[in-house]
Amino acid sequence: MTTTDGDAMLDAVGAAFSRLRRGALLRVENPVPRKDMTRTLVLNLIEEGPESQRREVTVGVVAERLGVDPSVASRMVSDCIASGYLVRAASQRDGRRTVLELTAAGRAMLDRFRAHQRQAFEFITRDWSRGERMEFARLLLKYVDALAELRPDDADPGDDARPAGAGPGVAGRQSGMPAAAKLE
Repeated sequence: MTTTDGDAMLDAVGAAFSRLRRGALLRVENPVPRKDMTRTLVLNLIEEGPESQRREVTVGVVAERLGVDPSVASRMVSDCIASGYLVRAASQRDGRRTVLELTAAGRAMLDRFRAHQRQAFEFITRDWSRGERMEFARLLLKYVDALAELRPDDADPGDDARPAGAGPGVAGRQSGMPAAAKLE
């Protein structure tokens, strides 16, 4: 591969990530409804927990990690609570704060979604060798781990409030998605 070919391939990665989002709904058995796909974004964040044990998952953390406005995150969290997937609980560090915890139904939803994701991956890569699948999976996980390392985890805002007029900015895009790919 020439340098020019390599550069062209690397330049195509951004567009490929955009196509990934558009191709999220696949022809697989028991497809996940679009609303549940949005819910799993929140549920995965809660399950992953904070990168630093000094932080608990609050609505503000959800907003920061998804790169959305706090009011959008609040609606997303409220929907998950109304659906029985999350509960609000008192912080063990500061009883004045409210943290988010998965319910048994939330864990079951994540299990169903992960089974769907695996089925989709197997469908997409059905013509790949096992070695290609495993190498892609290894590199994708390595990419995601490197992305997580870019997120500063030493900042503890102390509450869910963002200064008035402050949008997600660079910190809100720590998920690695370009601003144009943020959730609405």
